Amino acid sequence: MSFDPSVQLGPLKLPNPVLLASGTAGYGKEISRYLDLSRLGGIMVKGVAPEPWLGNPQPRTVETPGGLINSIGLENPGLKHFLEEDLPFLKEVGIPVIVNVIGHTVEEYARVARGLRDSGVAALELNISCPNIEEGGIHFGHDPRQAAEVTRAVREENGAPLFVKLSPNAPDVLKVAEAVLKAGADGLSAMNTYVAMAVDVWQEKPVLPGITGGLSGPAIKPLVMRWVWELYREFSVPIIAMGGITRFEDAAEYMLAGASAVAVGTASFINPSIAEEILEGLLRWGASRQGGQTSFQSAIGAAHKGVKRKGPLYGGA
Repeated sequence: MSFDPSVQLGPLKLPNPVLLASGTAGYGKEISRYLDLSRLGGIMVKGVAPEPWLGNPQPRTVETPGGLINSIGLENPGLKHFLEEDLPFLKEVGIPVIVNVIGHTVEEYARVARGLRDSGVAALELNISCPNIEEGGIHFGHDPRQAAEVTRAVREENGAPLFVKLSPNAPDVLKVAEAVLKAGADGLSAMNTYVAMAVDVWQEKPVLPGITGGLSGPAIKPLVMRWVWELYREFSVPIIAMGGITRFEDAAEYMLAGASAVAVGTASFINPSIAEEILEGLLRWGASRQGGQTSFQSAIGAAHKGVKRKGPLYGGA
């Protein structure tokens, strides 16, 4: 019996579970020179705001032993440019497009959702790690009430499958997740980057002009794994996992912890074709699992079987 690589994320069906993560593959054109986009399960494009954003001053990135700290500032050409210049290319490729929606106010998020209503994109990824300038600059994703408000506003403007990208820096991630799911989200993206910084020992000052940035890459994979596990255990909703995926075993691990799909990000900076390589390995793994499985469905959350531990996960000594 042949193996079916497709996965179901609530109302969204993808041809396979391997995506390109938002912010690491632009809007698809550049990276398409290095891999066949049409083979992947989808692309989560770089953030789209209602108007162009300039982003942060240079330098914007710092390499670390286990990843990358970035402070890009969500630079993007805006909704109009995306619809007219970027989306047509992706439609021609035939890859499912998941748009990362950003804004500084609830209305800005709603404007993007409204503008995408008849665009034919596969789904929306709501990036709630932006500061709310109407609420003193606190990030939407750090407050359950604000996270729910922006989720509800986007849901009212657009009926496409909606996944909210959570921030691991929130005081209570589970409360934020619960709030956005109640407000209409179909699933969750886990996780955004961890707040981090680096100091230049010769200049004796922070490397990044904004002092801190977001840490991604292999260093955060075990941290995100814990959240994927907890989110699946608490809510049993579709989860797109991202953070430190560099080989197919990382993707498989996330799926066993509860993810229905995975997004490859920082690793693409080292090897732009790595998502295809991960997909090939994941397909071999899926087809060779015990019992002769015919799809990935039985792998999702399989590591939870027989585990009866209750309450929050705390480890260490």
